[in-house]
Amino acid sequence: MSNRLFCLLVLAVAASGAAHGAEPIIPPAPDIQASSYLLIDAASQKVIVEYNAHEQNPPASLTKIMTSYLAEQEIAAGRINAQDEVLVSVNAWRTGGSKMFIREGTRVSVDDLLRGIIIQSGNDASVAIAEHIGGSEDAFANMMNQQAVVLGLQNTNFKNATGLPDPEHYSSAWDLAVLTRDLINRFPEHYAVYSERSYTFNDIEQANRNKLLWRDKTVDGVKTGFTNSAGYCLVASAVREGMRLISVVMGTDSDQARMRESQKLLSYGFRYYETQSLYEPDVTLKDQPVYYADVDTVSLGVEEEVVVTFPRGYYKDIEVKLEVPKVVEAPLSKGDTLGKVRLRLHDKTIYTAPLVVLEDVAETGMIGQIGDFISLFFSELLSSE
Repeated sequence: MSNRLFCLLVLAVAASGAAHGAEPIIPPAPDIQASSYLLIDAASQKVIVEYNAHEQNPPASLTKIMTSYLAEQEIAAGRINAQDEVLVSVNAWRTGGSKMFIREGTRVSVDDLLRGIIIQSGNDASVAIAEHIGGSEDAFANMMNQQAVVLGLQNTNFKNATGLPDPEHYSSAWDLAVLTRDLINRFPEHYAVYSERSYTFNDIEQANRNKLLWRDKTVDGVKTGFTNSAGYCLVASAVREGMRLISVVMGTDSDQARMRESQKLLSYGFRYYETQSLYEPDVTLKDQPVYYADVDTVSLGVEEEVVVTFPRGYYKDIEVKLEVPKVVEAPLSKGDTLGKVRLRLHDKTIYTAPLVVLEDVAETGMIGQIGDFISLFFSELLSSE
């Protein structure tokens, strides 16, 4: 049997399974040549593929995602301005590795430095912005670690703003994906810089080191990294049909390898999975009868948008179950948890979220309470027979 005929038969079986509610047929994830890697959906945070995702590894210049994140946070807070002129110190000018080629004693705008960090991966630009914001690179590294705690990054510790080797400077594929997701969501205009293919400063044009920007038009970021100890690393992100995926590969053996392995992850995720928003917050999913109240029912819904990632083509097979206590009694306050929303796909739970009260419900008067008490009494009596 030819490979082409075999593939057609597999697709036919998969389509038949989807039509008849069979178990989803998902090929195994591709073999990825990296020391650790991860693929998640940005909206649902669903882990699609992972290996050693929480392992601590040197992040090299992936560090600069946090460096630029903090700079943009400072701009958003009004503590610095994109047009501020930063005085370049001797320390920044002398920093080794990849460079933006800023000169000691000159002044460079924050905006130019950010492009030097993101596009040109300039270590000199990273130190300059760190000193401008924190007063020193060490102080800025402390700020980076404080932000890591805020974001819940449990396997990350920064010692510098560049990613130059230090035994106490490390992160993980998961932490870098979480950081990237927050960067994209909080600072979309800033994130757009990550898709720029080149930048010229001081008459020196440098191409963005993320070659996926040329290879795949759906890729719009994010950052490369390399040191001898870290190997070749890449955080990438792409959007297709409204679905955003974030991939992280760490410890590959070449520039071509980090691009190839990232592309394999992204292609696998987009081909075999899809993401849908099922419920918006504060929208009534169920009107539940309530006893001892001045109303007959209470509205229940979710506090956060319900976004689910699942095997492509199986949207109609998702079963929704609202789990609510048999008897609900007033008083109730808006936001009280009153059960769960459970989504199942072929006998497997794929999502759960609290089901909450959407409005305050006060107790009724004495006469109403007596009536409900009698109603409940006989209801329980009949159900026990």
